[in-house]
Parts: sequence; C-alpha cells; structure tokens
Amino acid sequence: MDAPMLNYGQLTIAEATALQQKLRTKVKLNPLTTPISTIAGADISLSLYGETVYAGMVVLSYPEMQPIGYSLVKSSTIFPYVPGYLAFREIPALLHVYEQIPVKPDVIMFDGNGILHARRMGIATHFGIITDTVTLGCAKKKLAGQYEEPGDSKGEFSPVNDHGDTIGFALRTKDNVKPVFVSPGNGMSLENSLDLIMQCVNKHRLPEPTRQAHEYVNLFRLGKLKEGYHPISQPSLC
Repeated sequence: MDAPMLNYGQLTIAEATALQQKLRTKVKLNPLTTPISTIAGADISLSLYGETVYAGMVVLSYPEMQPIGYSLVKSSTIFPYVPGYLAFREIPALLHVYEQIPVKPDVIMFDGNGILHARRMGIATHFGIITDTVTLGCAKKKLAGQYEEPGDSKGEFSPVNDHGDTIGFALRTKDNVKPVFVSPGNGMSLENSLDLIMQCVNKHRLPEPTRQAHEYVNLFRLGKLKEGYHPISQPSLC
C-alpha cells in the first residue's frame, strides 16, 4: 500500500497535496482487458464537519446488477473538510470496508471523482492507486474543468476538459435530468468509464452500484444494518 494510511489525520494540506502529486505519477489509464463479473459501489455518510464516518461497499453481479454482498464500517476522521482533499477523510474507512470483502470485486465505482480533479486525484483514483484496483468515479457535481451541456436525452454526453486534457464526461443518465460526471479512477480508460456507467444505469439518475451503496450506508447509519461483511442470498434492496 503506497500511502501513509495510518496518519492521514495528521497530514497538513501541503503534505496531502504532495502525496497527491506523488500518487498522480502512478495512475494507469490503460483500457480494460479482462471481463467483469462483479462490480462494487462505494459510499460514505458523514457530516460536513463531523468526525464519525459510516462507510460501505455493496458488491453486485455484472451486468445483472444484483447485490451479492455488502460491507459496512463505522469509523472516525480528524482530517478537515477541504474540497479537493475529501479522499483523506474517507479512504481510511473505505479501506477497512474493502478489507472485509472476502472475494474482491473486479471493479469499484465511487460516489465521487476519478481523474476529474484539479490534481487528477479524486477518491476513485487515490483508492485505486494505493490498493492496485480498477476504479472509476461517478459524481453528482463537477469538481474541475469545463464542459458544454450535453443533449437532453439519456446517453448523451460531452467531454470535461481542463488545461487541454479531457478528464471525464458530463453524462445524461435519464431524459431531462442533471448530468452526472464520470471519470476513470485507475486501471481503465476514459471510454471504459463512460461505457461502464451506462451499463450500470437502470431507472434512476445514479448508476446502481453507488445508488445501492448509498442505500445500505444510510440504513447502517440508522442502525438498521450491522457492521461487517454480509453475503446476500436474495436481493433485499432495489
């Protein structure tokens, strides 16, 4: 693991920036070459300036989008809330979540950004590099770059560009709804990230992996689910 995970809370912003710049040199944006049979969605629930973190991943079959297990952890963070550095608040808990999953998913989708980030180091990229996993991000808001509004129909998209580089896409996942912002994290190409998100969209604006992860984490936060890893014999959430 190529990061000082145990002391994220002690890092200054300058030190966190330096770590992002170091990790940035390790990102891999090569096209996918192996088939995908499972995909996980990762999500976090925490107050903007609070310290308690509720983190979860749900593993789904691909392309069926049926949940086969979920992992939940309650943790804490003391790293401050600073836009562009949210990975330092969230990744330590998500690492524990990931470690609990007995059979690792082929791909992990994050409710956040991959390379669509001022330093190309959103949470999906950060996590993918330090764990050597294949990741992508699907964010509800644009974190960096400029784009033209895509057409109003489902499946229409436009590139997000920053300083001459394409760093992701604004994608319409439903007719006449706000676009989501898609980017690769690690281990896949820009085109792979766009195609994969569209394959994971059902009837909602958000793709199923992160949408379902959000549901599980909220139930956990409400005390309706227990910490740990739990296999699913039959789908319990839609």
